[in-house]
Amino acid sequence: MSNPESRRAWLTRLAIVGLAAVLPVGRPRAAVPLHLDVKDPAAQAQGYVEDAAQVEAKKYPAFVSGQSCGNCLLLEGKEGESYRPCSIFPGKLVNSNGWCKSWTPEI
Repeated sequence: MSNPESRRAWLTRLAIVGLAAVLPVGRPRAAVPLHLDVKDPAAQAQGYVEDAAQVEAKKYPAFVSGQSCGNCLLLEGKEGESYRPCSIFPGKLVNSNGWCKSWTPEI
């Protein structure tokens, strides 16, 4: 590599390969929301559970059997999906079978 032209060409190729490795290819992906973790502080503050059958009735006396995220006014997204967005937990998906103390009857 004593020839300056070949050294310059080699460095140029190296820079192109380096850029190709760090630049995204194709369309950027939309961020996929994460499932709400029951240990998340916001979930704990709302008494969120993944399965409404696990609600502690003594701790949440307003809970009535049959209530779930799936029949809550605050649940968004397509009906029938297991995990859907909820207006109480922005950027997170809740289990349609879950429940929290913000449950609101559908109108």
